Amino acid sequence: MMKTRLLAEAFLLVLTLSIAFPRYGAAEEEEKPAATVDVAAFSKYVWRGYELSKDSVVIQPSATVAYKGVSLNLWGNMDTDVHGDERDEAKWNETDLTLAYEKSIGIITLSGGFIYYALDGADDSREFYLCATVNTFLSPTISVYREVAHLPSWYLSFGVSHSFELAKGITFDLAGSVGYYSSDDNDFTEVDENGNSTGERYRAFHDGKISAGLTIPLMQYLSVSPTVAYTFPLSGKADDLITSSSISDKSDFFYGGVTVSFSF
Repeated sequence: MMKTRLLAEAFLLVLTLSIAFPRYGAAEEEEKPAATVDVAAFSKYVWRGYELSKDSVVIQPSATVAYKGVSLNLWGNMDTDVHGDERDEAKWNETDLTLAYEKSIGIITLSGGFIYYALDGADDSREFYLCATVNTFLSPTISVYREVAHLPSWYLSFGVSHSFELAKGITFDLAGSVGYYSSDDNDFTEVDENGNSTGERYRAFHDGKISAGLTIPLMQYLSVSPTVAYTFPLSGKADDLITSSSISDKSDFFYGGVTVSFSF
C-alpha cells in the first residue's frame, strides 16, 4: 500500500512539473524546458518478447520533463481486466521511473540513464543503460541495458526506424529491432520445450519486433498515433523461454493500439 501511494505521488509530481515547466520557460526566455504527456491504449502488453497481459486493454500513461539534455520520465501500466483474476477489475501493476541524459556529437546522439521498474507481485527491477543513434537514414540505434537487482543480466538491442512524410504533416512510421539476452544469474536459465530449467544460464538471441503506425497532428501540441506491432523469438532457446513464460503459451504476438500525445 505504501509503495503504491508513493508511486502515485511521484506520478502526480512529474505530471505537475510537465504542466508548470512551460510557464517557467515563458518567464525566463533563456530557459526552455520541454514536457510531454502521453496516454496509450493497447490490446496487449508485450515487453522484450514477453506477454504480460491477455484478452484485455492496457492503459499506459506517461509524463516526461526535459531540460538541457536531462529528462525524467514516469510511465505506468494499468491492465483493465487482469487475466486469471476473477474479480474482473482493472489493476495498476507497473510503474517505471527513468532518469536520463542525452547529448548529440555530430551525427551521433548518445543517451544513458537509470530505470527503476516498480512491479506488482514481483521483485522490482533496476537497470542502467546506454544508447547510441546515428542520425542518418534508418536512424540505426544500439542500446545496452544492465540489470543490477533482480536477475542480473545484459540486454543488447539493435534497431532501425524511418518516418515517411504524408499529407498535412502526417507521417507513416516504420521500426524494427532485435534483442540479445545474456544472464549472469543462476535463476535466469534456459528451459527445455516443456518449460523445465536446463541449469544453463540463458544466453541467446531473444526477441524481434516490427511495428508500423501513423503520427497524426491534431493541433499545434496535440497528436494521435495508431500503431500495430508484431513480436517473435529469434532462436529456439528464446522460443522455449518465452512460451513457458507467456500467459497464452505462445511466443509470437500481434497487437495494436493508439497513443495520444500532448507536447509543449
